[in-house]
Amino acid sequence: MFNFNFSVLAIGMPQGFEWIFIAAIGLLIFGKRLPDVGRSLGQGIVQFKKGLKGVEDDIETESDKKKTLPDHSPQPAVAGSGKFDPHTGKPLDVNDQVEG
Repeated sequence: MFNFNFSVLAIGMPQGFEWIFIAAIGLLIFGKRLPDVGRSLGQGIVQFKKGLKGVEDDIETESDKKKTLPDHSPQPAVAGSGKFDPHTGKPLDVNDQVEG
């Protein structure tokens, strides 16, 4: 029904002379600022790597802390430590406790 030539519609990677043309346009646009752009790009990459290293160190320190922390498992309640009203759940006063 529809016959499209996809090779005309698709844009491929630049080759040969096209790269030279792109580089020339880049030099015209950036000119003397090109070394500054490269330097700031390099500094950005270095800072990014330092940030990743910092995150890795933080993760490692936290995992080491978890390995060395003592076990804080719940302790069973001490029997007879206090009595509570079965209906309200409030603690009973020592004078209100009924033996029985």
